Amino acid sequence: MRKLSNDELHRKSVPEFRSSAKSPFIIVLDNVRSLNNVGSIFRTADAFLVEAVYLCGITATPPHREIHKTALGATESVAWRYFNSAAEAVAELKAKGYLIVSVEQADESVALDCFVAEAGKSYALVFGHEIRGVSEEVVNLSDACVEIPQYGTKHSFNVAVSAGIVLWELAGKIPGKP
Repeated sequence: MRKLSNDELHRKSVPEFRSSAKSPFIIVLDNVRSLNNVGSIFRTADAFLVEAVYLCGITATPPHREIHKTALGATESVAWRYFNSAAEAVAELKAKGYLIVSVEQADESVALDCFVAEAGKSYALVFGHEIRGVSEEVVNLSDACVEIPQYGTKHSFNVAVSAGIVLWELAGKIPGKP
């Protein structure tokens, strides 16, 4: 066994990425304060061919040195938009037919491994503030809440880790994904 070289990985160029068919997901960041988390989420969005990242409220926007440090250029490939609030972004996405799925511990949340994402539908995945989570206003606007099952003493993951787990799980369940 040997490690593959970068040339052997056949990575897309930025223009190839932009013209590629995307997965049916938009990521909405609801007041995510850490620029390193924002950059990591951009990088994960690139890996899963996410349609766009919506940056809301206090969430910082590119270009920024701290975002670039973890995004490693993904802010150039992944489309993004800024909204004053996540509720504003969610309202626009609902009007476009997206199903709003907040990643949050709520009284009616569904375990991530039990959530069924349907082919042919588009999803806005909302991730919240590192301490306060997704705002109650956005939870109330959501079509569903999913929760990542956890078994230890802590009751949360880092938001960038959560984005990776959720995208891995959902992208693997949708037939005909890119």
